[in-house]
Amino acid sequence: MDSKQLNHDDIYLITGAAGFVGYYLSKNLLEQGCNVVGVDNLNDYYDINLKYSRIEDLSNYNKFSLYKVDIADKVGILNLFENQRPNIVINLAAQAGVRYSIENPDAYLKSNMIGFHNILEACRHYPVEHLIYASSSSVYGANEKVPFAETDFVDHPVSLYAATKKSNELMAHTYSHLYNIPTTGLRFFTVYGPLGRPDMAYFGFTNQYFEKQPIKIFNNGDFENDLYRDFTYIDDIVKGIVGLLHHYDKEKLYNVYNIGNNQPVRLMEFIQTLEECLSNSLGEKIEFIKEFEPFKKGDVPATYASTDKLHKAIGFKPETSLKEGLQKFADWYVSYYIKKAEKIN
Repeated sequence: MDSKQLNHDDIYLITGAAGFVGYYLSKNLLEQGCNVVGVDNLNDYYDINLKYSRIEDLSNYNKFSLYKVDIADKVGILNLFENQRPNIVINLAAQAGVRYSIENPDAYLKSNMIGFHNILEACRHYPVEHLIYASSSSVYGANEKVPFAETDFVDHPVSLYAATKKSNELMAHTYSHLYNIPTTGLRFFTVYGPLGRPDMAYFGFTNQYFEKQPIKIFNNGDFENDLYRDFTYIDDIVKGIVGLLHHYDKEKLYNVYNIGNNQPVRLMEFIQTLEECLSNSLGEKIEFIKEFEPFKKGDVPATYASTDKLHKAIGFKPETSLKEGLQKFADWYVSYYIKKAEKIN
């Protein structure tokens, strides 16, 4: 195995640096004195102000630079690689969201397929030590065997988003084989935390409560057969990525890992915990108005990560409980949105 500490002379290029995971990873590396080149097209898929808040924070570090480039722009990406010559590339730029892939499939092909191909081509022409890229737990589709393991059959995705992520893994395998590029795919399991993505359930539920709207729960009101999700706090995700930056097998250049909490919870338990955490943050009893809807197309009944492989590789072990993580989110949300609005008014 080839494993070493972070090198402060290396250049870490992070695509999607204004995104949720990209921001926290960039901040972590910058705090350790690393050189970070951020790439983001700053699209408006969700509230652009969140992206500006993240970039504003990262801009406080003198070893951070941001380039507004779309990874689907091949010339722009190749020029960036030629000028910056990154040592490590972490590709987190992608069109996210399972349900949105049904409404706007073109965005997924452009960013997740063409964009990722451009990153692979750039790593081919301007060789890097390691390419790490975001895959997704959604590649497991409707697999009923749990926990999901990297050796499971994943050829039946149930959303276009999942299909693009599985395709990324196949493309990375090909480039590793043909051009000796060390590539590592990370199958993320429901990442959450402060400054997160508003399209995620925990954030959306919170928005709807303060807008005095009911939350829609897509489980048919069937508590016996409720959806299960493996919610993973952002700090645990970042710790796993950092541990892999300089870690790969010289004999097996292509690898894929689950990165999750390994402790799935029922959707209704998750909602109850979120209500409790918001109640703590506001100092008053919070209860969502709930509307139960049929299961959504593309949703899977359960996500549950086996993290044995990642633990064996780098000793990965999530440390943040759901209640602790959601409390941090709730405290941030109240401070960022509610108290800020009160000051304005």
